[in-house]
This record gives sequence, C-alpha cells and structure tokens, in this order.
Amino acid sequence: MRINHHPLPAGSINCQYTLSSFHYGTAGGRKIYLQAGLHADEVPGVLVLHHLRAMLEQAEAEGKLRAEIVVVPIANPIGLSQTFMHDQLGRFDFATGANFNRHYPDLAERLLPLVRSTLTNDAAHNQRVIRAAMAQLLDAEKMNTPLEAMRVALMRLAHDAEIVIDLHCDFESVLHIYTAADYQEQAEKLGRYMEAEVILVADVLGGACFDEMLFKPWLYLQKQLGHQFPIPPSCFATTIELRGETDVSHQYALKDAHAIYHFLCSQGAILQEAPSLPSAKCKPTPTPGSATIYAPEAGVLVFFGKPGDRVKQGDVVCEIINPISGAVQRIVSPVDGVMYTHRNLRYATRGMELAKVAGAVAIRSGDLLGA
Repeated sequence: MRINHHPLPAGSINCQYTLSSFHYGTAGGRKIYLQAGLHADEVPGVLVLHHLRAMLEQAEAEGKLRAEIVVVPIANPIGLSQTFMHDQLGRFDFATGANFNRHYPDLAERLLPLVRSTLTNDAAHNQRVIRAAMAQLLDAEKMNTPLEAMRVALMRLAHDAEIVIDLHCDFESVLHIYTAADYQEQAEKLGRYMEAEVILVADVLGGACFDEMLFKPWLYLQKQLGHQFPIPPSCFATTIELRGETDVSHQYALKDAHAIYHFLCSQGAILQEAPSLPSAKCKPTPTPGSATIYAPEAGVLVFFGKPGDRVKQGDVVCEIINPISGAVQRIVSPVDGVMYTHRNLRYATRGMELAKVAGAVAIRSGDLLGA
C-alpha cells in the first residue's frame, strides 16, 4: 500500500487542506475507487472505510488483489474543518455556499471533439482514449478556489476507475443506493450484498454531483458515437446512503465493509470467492418516482412511522403541531412506496424537507436531488 497526499491551494494565508489517498494493489490495470465524507458531517462511511482498509491490507499481503483499489477516507477536508460550537456543518462550503457534492466538472460534451478522430473498432482502445482525454480536460480545468481544486482532485483520482463507490448517509434512513440505468445490474448485486432497501435509478440527476459526472461522459459518448464505435459502459459510479447520520457503530461498519469487500470479490477485483448473494430486499425504482414531502407550516414534528415502512398514498406520515394555537396538521404520503428517509429534527419550519417516499412510477423531471 502506498499513500499519496494531494495539497489543495490555500484559500488564505497559512490555511491549506490536503486530500490523502491510499492505494492498494498495482497501478496500471483495473482500478476501483472508494471515498467517504464528501459531505463532511456524514460519518458512517468514514468508519466503513476504516474497516475496509484493514481487509484490503490483508488481501494485498496475501497477493489477492487483481486491481488497484484507491481509498479516500476523508474526501472533504474543507468541510471537516467547518464546525460551529462543536456542531459539524459539512454539507455546504462556508466560503461559497455551494453543496460539496454539486458542480463537478462536466466533461461529456468537451470530450467529443477530443476523441472523435481517434476512436476505432477496438473497445479497449476506445476506453483508454476516452480516459486519457478525461485526464487531459481535468488537468486543464481552472481552479479558482480550494473547493474547485478539491473537486478536480477527486475526479482526477476517480476518472479512470471502472467502479466508483461514494459513501454518504441521510438524516434518518434505511440503506439506499443511487445508480444509472446502464449499471442497474451491478447496482442490484451491490444492493443485495449491502441489504439495500431502496435502489433509485436515473441517468440524469441534476446538480452535477460527483458520481453522475463520472458516468455521464460514457453515456453521452455512447449516445453520440455508439452507432459508429464500440464505447463500453466503463464507469459504474454509485452513491450508497448508509442509513442515518447517527448510525455509526462497529457493528454496522463491519457489516458494510464486508459487503463491499464481497462485492469487489464478485467483480474479480479480489481473488477470493464471494459468498452467495443474499436475497434482494427491494426492486429498483426510478429516482423521478421519489416523492419529497415538505412542511406546509411550522411546528413540533411527530412521525407516525420509521424509515423502511411501506406507505400508501394518503397514509399519514407525520403530524405538525402548533404549540400556540394547538392546531394539528396531518401530512400524508403523495404516493405508494417505501418511506426511505425522514428528518432527524423534531421541529419543522415552513418549507422544510420532512421525508422521502420511493414510488414505482416517475412523477418528476429536472433536478432530482435536494439542496
């Protein structure tokens, strides 16, 4: 294993952050990339990678690795430093107000003129050409702020990986996965190992989040040039939401680390027989079928169920109680589906996101992710 440190440009005098990446196996062949803490107040994935690294170290010592596996256990040192009275505020950048998982470089359209004349009928050659062009564009990317530099550095580490796993969590939730349609089969296998209760599928998420900007170039080039040249779907980039923010325990983390390890074995990245696939806990549903429930008024928030519950359209999900007037407003689910996440606060302000229900029928378009 080797450790690389990637200094980010200082945003102020004597204030510099560094990304650290841990590289297992031999570079130059297949590559797997995993990161956690991109939203720096989401800790479960950080503990998962702590345990996974020990497993990878042992696999490397035993000569079992068949790919370079890159682990970035803290993908956001900027957000990690943002605390107010010991409260971690790691979702938005204090300096710019930007979400740390939005606005990654969109390389798709810029790749087209770079690769069109050099593609052939050899899919492996085309894969190399496209990845080299992605690196060229990232090397030329303008980086005016530490945040922009961090985005580029993370994409530079991940752009040539065939599997990218970005570990997040939600407020209070069950384990769920975001994926693109072309990679649904891999996501379902990963979901079975992880015991995911919801798998959300969409080729376009909106907001230019990290995983989408890694799989989007391949989907775009397939659409534009796939009728002329073989362009393989070469980056299964996915986000795993590891339950809720406070679901940080060795029990969960070891379970999840083993699940990811077994998935990598099933993909041939580790020379070890993977356990039999567990039964699926869910069927994939469209991300546009996920309905977000918002607070119409302010008040004390009381949920009637828990994440993972199945609800019907019209079922009461929660109540908002006005402690001054005594008014009680019941909030219902707009769709049939699984309530896979809800707020971890118990006082609602008007317009606050309260819960999400994964429905089977697409009902939305445009940007599919929240702030």
